[in-house]
Amino acid sequence: MSAASPRPAAFPLAPNATIGILGGGQLGRMSALAAAELGYRCHIYAPQDNEPGMLVSAARTIADYEDAAALAAFAAAVDVVTFEFENVPVRTLEILAPLVPCRPGPKALAVCQDRLQEKAFFGSAGVPVAPWAAVTTEAELRDAIARIGLPAVLKTTRLGYDGRGQAVLREPGDAAAAWARLSPRPLILEAFVPFTQELSAIAARGADGATAVYDAVENRHRHHILDLSFAPARVAPAVADAARAHAARVAAALELVGVLAVEFFLLPDGTLLGNEIAPRPHNSGHWTQDACQSSQFHQHIRAVAGLPLGGAARHSDAVMRNLVGPEGMARLPALAADTGVSLHLYGKASAREGRKMGHANRLFRLESLAFTAEAELLSEL
Repeated sequence: MSAASPRPAAFPLAPNATIGILGGGQLGRMSALAAAELGYRCHIYAPQDNEPGMLVSAARTIADYEDAAALAAFAAAVDVVTFEFENVPVRTLEILAPLVPCRPGPKALAVCQDRLQEKAFFGSAGVPVAPWAAVTTEAELRDAIARIGLPAVLKTTRLGYDGRGQAVLREPGDAAAAWARLSPRPLILEAFVPFTQELSAIAARGADGATAVYDAVENRHRHHILDLSFAPARVAPAVADAARAHAARVAAALELVGVLAVEFFLLPDGTLLGNEIAPRPHNSGHWTQDACQSSQFHQHIRAVAGLPLGGAARHSDAVMRNLVGPEGMARLPALAADTGVSLHLYGKASAREGRKMGHANRLFRLESLAFTAEAELLSEL
């Protein structure tokens, strides 16, 4: 066996095989819980101890993501590796890939870590995006503003999420302060999109190319953090179908094995613009835990383990609400007392401002999400 070939694994993985997960947050936790239901063990690798995923896993490694010796030992202890968030360094997968199968692989991670690569990739996959420009100097920023116009959004190309690492430019005078504040560089300038709704669609893809796509959902944000998701999205069927088709195309173009989410802006004329790709389970897919036969986490584990994908059809309409920070946790007594709500808490010790502590799902009769008033009940709790 050549040094460039990973240790062979027999797929589908047999029961009690071990799935290695890079990252120990809530997505790793819920993936590990799904893996346990499918008969697998999980081994979490993360730089910090006592992460949410570690609390429900069979083993843990606490080490830096680029610690080659620790990664080699981790690879020897697992049968396949996946990741729960896209800020794991690409170098980590480059170290692991010759030692153990990695699903998804480095390509998906690299594309989604860099907004410049991501925008170019959207275009190659046939998904339209808003006008954008790479910005490496303040002079290039001025030139990009002249071409794209204002308002526009200046973003870091890497590491930003939940509204971090970006600034809205409304007047030419905003540029200098935004340039000085944002790092790391280079940056990307994107045209400000006058969207009517934010949508997302989640696709699962197996190693054999089989694809299952969940219904597109409508997302609402608060302080740049997802607050509510409505499943299905209350949009024209053609719009929902287009979102699902885009997600499937992106998964195929990435040669993904696992689950990904694609976020979209919906324009007044019904056009969808691709915004971001997340090559792992996604916050806007948490409703699938209670409204579908196979949740996004079960689908991810099925794909990574080489099992056939499960059913992605919803048996109920659903609304998901994030519980964020102290304010979100203050809702917990009312939500726990509501027999129509399913709670999913992440086991985090402290409810800091802006920290996702859990989520709540409320189910509705299938095809009742024309229901606006009824659905809004969840936002009142």
